[in-house]
Amino acid sequence: MEDKFDCLKLENQLCFPLYAVSREILKKYIPFLKELDLTYTQYIVLMVLWEEKEVTVGDIGKKLFLDTGTLSPLLKSMEKKKLLCRTRDKTDERIVKIAITQEGEALKEKAVEIPEKIGSCISLPPEDAAELYRILYSMLE
Repeated sequence: MEDKFDCLKLENQLCFPLYAVSREILKKYIPFLKELDLTYTQYIVLMVLWEEKEVTVGDIGKKLFLDTGTLSPLLKSMEKKKLLCRTRDKTDERIVKIAITQEGEALKEKAVEIPEKIGSCISLPPEDAAELYRILYSMLE
């Protein structure tokens, strides 16, 4: 007979292994990002900017699933490091545009090896990684 509290067991929670794996993977980034003087969140913002060059704060938030309360101080800090610049849209001052600077673009060359280094730290066959990626993004949608 099933106990009504079985649903509260840690082993029955989908969220826990997702949380724990996420923390463990993020820990693996620390030494590589420390060399670049970046946090993981700054790194993923740069990934968006390396691809887009200029984007609004709102678009960064949508892509990274971050709210403006998290992004505003982060972007301000990155601007102080001269990795990006923030400007108000000329037609609508409520919109803040973010553009990558030369300094931010230069970090791309130093960061290019990070995905491979992280991949080598995670023992997951490529086909399982691809399936996990697909499942996680289907959950985000």
